[in-house]
Amino acid sequence: MAAGGPAAMHDGDEKGGLRAALSGLTTRGRSFLAAGIAAAVCAYVLGQTDLLRVGLLLAVLPLVSAVVLVRTRYRVAGSRRLTPSRVPAGSEARVHLRVENVSRVPTGLLMLQDRVPYVLGPRPRFVLDRVEAGGHREVSYRVRSDLRGRYPLGPLQLRLSDPFGMCELTRSFSAHDTLVVVPRTEPLPAVRLAGEAPGYGEGRQRSLALAGDDDVIPRGYRHGDDLRRVHWRSTARYGELMVRREEQPQRARCTVLLDTRRLAYKGAGPDSAFEWAVSGAASALTHMLERGFSVRLLTDDGTAVPGEGAGGFAGSSQESAEQAGLLLDTLAVVDHSGGGGLSRAYDALRGGNEGLLIAFLGDLDEEQAAVVARMRRSSGGAVAFVLDSSDWAQGDVPPAGAGAAFEERLRLLRAAGWTAMAVRPGTGLADHWRQAGHQGAARSAAGGGTTDLSGGWS
Repeated sequence: MAAGGPAAMHDGDEKGGLRAALSGLTTRGRSFLAAGIAAAVCAYVLGQTDLLRVGLLLAVLPLVSAVVLVRTRYRVAGSRRLTPSRVPAGSEARVHLRVENVSRVPTGLLMLQDRVPYVLGPRPRFVLDRVEAGGHREVSYRVRSDLRGRYPLGPLQLRLSDPFGMCELTRSFSAHDTLVVVPRTEPLPAVRLAGEAPGYGEGRQRSLALAGDDDVIPRGYRHGDDLRRVHWRSTARYGELMVRREEQPQRARCTVLLDTRRLAYKGAGPDSAFEWAVSGAASALTHMLERGFSVRLLTDDGTAVPGEGAGGFAGSSQESAEQAGLLLDTLAVVDHSGGGGLSRAYDALRGGNEGLLIAFLGDLDEEQAAVVARMRRSSGGAVAFVLDSSDWAQGDVPPAGAGAAFEERLRLLRAAGWTAMAVRPGTGLADHWRQAGHQGAARSAAGGGTTDLSGGWS
């Protein structure tokens, strides 16, 4: 939930003085002014005193209305509230607007409008009746977008008019809000994928049984600690007894690699291959965080999510929702990269064992398929969801041999140890996830290790 913080609007500030008032004349006001001037000129030429009086009345009425309106001292406060401020693509959010008259003078007729990007729908406008002194009015509207992104809302504007409709003045509040439209996610089944070598999970369970996730090296002395574990150097530094830990908790790690190369995808829009890959990465990240994995989001240019630790975001029951939100916020604005290869991602993964590696890949040529195959060496297990753009491109005739080349790339990845899945249009990630689990079970029966995505390891 986001609040726009009340912003006061003083209509007696007389910004621009009479010039601002005259620029706010409506069509009716300009017509009266033009008719009054014309009548006054005709009266002067014809010598008609009565016509001159009529002309002066017509000309003065809009001017007086403008001056009175611009000098009327309204003090109005406005606020905006989003519920929720982060929504999946295709879902609706409700925007609540509140206008409060904090002056002692009742307002006239008000027209309230809020600025929103065109992808969220038409600009909302509301007509508010006279607001009494100290009173308020509340209105709301809905926004919806099928395209992920960050969309600014505001500023909120009020349009004031005089009782005769001769003049209108617009005042803007300063508060802005941001609606974050994140990728759609789908729940994934708790299955086992080809993963870490046997024994890693057992050590993780043992170390967690000895200490909690919040232990560090060293830590403060606690009643009952063995004095033989006192770390004297740290004790001298901190001025209190510090003990060292012989073991620290380990956490199952998972890296989600998202291929964002522009040349790897064809088409655009909510149903394009690239949007499927982004949505798939969001679903996988959320699923692994909920299972207690330490997750990291990596793109083809080798960059990770700003703000995450060296080992990625550590999932826990208390913080997984917040960390998932940060990851989804990053995916809400991820766009195509101009890179042509995946070598930077390979360099980022080459530093050590990354645990489970889940990749969402676009088109791969022979060279990039070889790079992806080498990534398997830096992971305990690797699962790839590969999208063939020739299947996803609507209306385009795929080149001859494209299907055979795609299957050859899959065979190369599988030979390197990947669990490689071909993603076809119209299928959800949950189905491919389950199929990958079946392949992992078959590999386990043949003697390989598997990662239990329901939380354990085997």
